[in-house]
Amino acid sequence: MPHATTKDNVRLYFEESGSGTPILFVHEFAADYASWEPQMRYFSRRHRCIAYSARGYTPSDVPATDSAYSYEHFRDDAIAVLDHLKIKAAHLVGLSMGAYSSLQVGIKAPERVLSLTLAGIGSGFEAAKLDQFRAECRRNAEQLETSGAAGFANGYGRGPGRVAFEVKDPRGYQEFFDALSRHDAKGSAFTMRNFQGGRPPLYEFESAIKRVNTPTLIVVGDEDDACIESSLYLKKHIAPSGLMMFPKTGHVLNLEEASLFNGAVERFIALAEAKRWGPRDPRSIKA
Repeated sequence: MPHATTKDNVRLYFEESGSGTPILFVHEFAADYASWEPQMRYFSRRHRCIAYSARGYTPSDVPATDSAYSYEHFRDDAIAVLDHLKIKAAHLVGLSMGAYSSLQVGIKAPERVLSLTLAGIGSGFEAAKLDQFRAECRRNAEQLETSGAAGFANGYGRGPGRVAFEVKDPRGYQEFFDALSRHDAKGSAFTMRNFQGGRPPLYEFESAIKRVNTPTLIVVGDEDDACIESSLYLKKHIAPSGLMMFPKTGHVLNLEEASLFNGAVERFIALAEAKRWGPRDPRSIKA
């Protein structure tokens, strides 16, 4: 199986398809490389598409220490995949945890990023709710360790941000739920405790976010309450950004509304490559 190796010798499984300008897909906490299949099939008609499983998600390696799961590790892992494939720069498309990592790549190594698609980003954003969010992450990690992935999925997999998916597409939701139930419980617990529960909130990077000059598409579902304020925040502070909100949609944007998601990202990437996705014209900002 194809793997990229990180600086700390963690092997990351990846799949690729197609040719052309590269797109790197970076998955959310409750998913893995396979969750991008609707995008791999669609975009590989015109692009070189790569999807990988993060550390802690089989068939990638599952490091056995908390210290191996910081947000910096996940950020640098995305760069390691590009390095392994000898890709100078790519369009990064991330969902949730993957969007956070993609943004961090855009901050640390903007020369590696052609564009950023940040979908469902920013859970735990509000300062007043940060302690509550981190405590919830610790409880989730404990549940993974005691109940396993199948038991955990019965709670987390049915959370508020997943309900819209279940309502509108029961078959697609069941496929997502079954995949979550098969996750490596130890790897997911490490990720939940350290990445999800330990990462700094977006506002701690405000000065760096204001310097992002990469074309950016921010996408959020109007029923993904945990990510709406953070999406508005990023729209405000990233000059070359656009914000799209999907109606009657929750957190799992790329699966719940695959056709809408693909169309939006395709148009955005085309405009970014044509140099037609620049900063907001100051004249459009009311004094």
